[in-house]
Amino acid sequence: MPYGSRRSFFGTAAGFAAAKGRARAAGQEAALYPRTISLNGEWEFSLDQKTWRTVTVPHTWQTEPETANHLGKAWYRHRLDPFPEWKEGAIRIEFESVFHSARVFVNSRAAGEHIGKGYTAFTVNVTSLVDFEGNNTLTVEVDNSFQDAMLPRNNSYDWTPDGGIYRPVWLHVTPAVFIERVEIDAVPDLGDGSAEAAIRAVVCNLGSKTARLLLEAEVCEEESGRLVAKNSTSTEIPGGRTETVVLPKAQISRAKLWHFDHPHLYRVHLSAGAHSVEESFGIRKFEVRGPAFYLNGERVWLMGVERMAGSHPQYGMAEPLSWIEHDHGDMKELNCVFTRVHWMQDRRLLDWCDRHGMLIQLEVPTWGPGTFKGMQDSPAEAILNNGLEQLRELISQNRNHPCVFAWGLCNEIGGQNPPAKKFAQAMFREARKLDPSRPLSYASNTLHSHTADDVAGEMDFLEWNEYYESWYKGSAESVREALAKIRARYPNKPIVISEYGLCECDPKNPTSDERRIEILKSHNAVYRSEPNVGGLIFFCYNDYRTHMGDKGLGIFRQRVHGVVDLYGNRKPSYEVLRQESSPVETLALTRAGQRWQAALQTRSTIPCHTLEGYQLRFTLYGFGGLPMEQTLVPVPTLKPGGRFEAAAEFRETKPVKLVVEMVRPTGSTVLTAVWKS
Repeated sequence: MPYGSRRSFFGTAAGFAAAKGRARAAGQEAALYPRTISLNGEWEFSLDQKTWRTVTVPHTWQTEPETANHLGKAWYRHRLDPFPEWKEGAIRIEFESVFHSARVFVNSRAAGEHIGKGYTAFTVNVTSLVDFEGNNTLTVEVDNSFQDAMLPRNNSYDWTPDGGIYRPVWLHVTPAVFIERVEIDAVPDLGDGSAEAAIRAVVCNLGSKTARLLLEAEVCEEESGRLVAKNSTSTEIPGGRTETVVLPKAQISRAKLWHFDHPHLYRVHLSAGAHSVEESFGIRKFEVRGPAFYLNGERVWLMGVERMAGSHPQYGMAEPLSWIEHDHGDMKELNCVFTRVHWMQDRRLLDWCDRHGMLIQLEVPTWGPGTFKGMQDSPAEAILNNGLEQLRELISQNRNHPCVFAWGLCNEIGGQNPPAKKFAQAMFREARKLDPSRPLSYASNTLHSHTADDVAGEMDFLEWNEYYESWYKGSAESVREALAKIRARYPNKPIVISEYGLCECDPKNPTSDERRIEILKSHNAVYRSEPNVGGLIFFCYNDYRTHMGDKGLGIFRQRVHGVVDLYGNRKPSYEVLRQESSPVETLALTRAGQRWQAALQTRSTIPCHTLEGYQLRFTLYGFGGLPMEQTLVPVPTLKPGGRFEAAAEFRETKPVKLVVEMVRPTGSTVLTAVWKS
């Protein structure tokens, strides 16, 4: 399977045609489908359906100077070339996301729509609309105008409203009876080391007759390919129906658990008649126990940083995989293992987090108190329904990702006000029903001022956006007082500081990167003294594009919040955040001739967890400042507060520099010490 894909993948239409010829030559007509074909690449684009130009999908018009300020409708069109062999099957087009509303047409006939849900995927069935004898045109009407009856509501949210088909598009060619999706819940037994995987298949029958099917599942370790479990079940799906089929639970002995330092994955190959799909998953247990978080039975104190997607001026929300990898690799070097986002993310991003080890909270884009402006006792029906629809799609599409540790329901909505409170409560009930295994939360910016009546207190754990010395008045001592009050009210709930930092957009406050560093250090010192603080998420990784931006013009309109700029260039605060987020508190070097000694001390307060499988990497530089020798020293398992010393000897007699790095099992570094001559 290619990187970034969780499903059967074939490639481009040209690739399909080539394979078609090979299959026919071998007498293998059945091999023509199921297939998934990429529709990314050249499309035509227009703002008025009169003048068209060629663009590359994924695409947003908001990063092009001539259309950067366009809010409203635009159109995309693309040629479809079906093959006669597809007539007996099903032809569906999947859009991973269109912002924010899409109406899809084939040959000017309506195929489907996805309205007011700009961050989730949707699929349209075009089987009956395709002309197998002539040319076919796929047209998508896109609207990114601010709207009153959807989330995020109107223009009250603080990120970029990039319109377009901004995530990948796929053409799925399958039999008429096909697997629409797979749901997997994998639960480890921490006592005996085994695990149990509950597998459910959502099967669709577009035919008119009842389909009798044998569903067969094989579970393998993704890295080695070793088969660890298999099972099957028989079922019948009436014509024109979609039903969920539950397979017998897969029993896995000696299960390899998913952890941000050890992101082990498994893969299910599931077949139903002539159709088969693959889906990856991880086995892990993330729990809220009293005022603490536990991962696979171990208490953990976690730290990370939030990223605002869509902020590179060249890409916007239509980010290529290379930029997603760049930012998240950079975040991992920041020691980010725990993050949240304000809206549903790209599938490729979540695949990266699964494979490289980064816990993430996904959220419905319920942002700001303006969401409920003008409402009295209850949320408007349209807003509530839109929120519930987005929540359902969020969970159904992302539940198999082990990196997703929690579902976020809202952000800064004024959770003590009746309509906001009732909205959050309704979302909580629905999320609990859809996925009982994950904790639920809401990021409040009023928990300190409305501690007793904010709906944040009804969640599984507390999230507080803390901006003393920035948006709020006060000092670091104010943080301590507020945390003590919150802890007294909710002594058995973990507290996550879901945002903190410095925004350089308030002229009343002193703003600079130096000031950002001061707030980071002084507030972290307070958090580390509070026993119920189980997680920290700094806001934010990057300066970000937003229509609310107080700096820059056009595609550069932005908020300055980050430790890197729009292009990913690091500010001095980057290295400070990296050190503050490291589970290793100190790493010191001493030299005695050609022998070097490294001594490290792990943290006993946030962030900390048991370090297992780490290494110390010694790199010696000599002639011309070039690397000459390198030694790797395994680090024994270290509990929080543990110490370790290691020595290395080199033959180089005229060293100019020695760099020692503590390296995670995933390859990123957690702390660096440097000696220079």
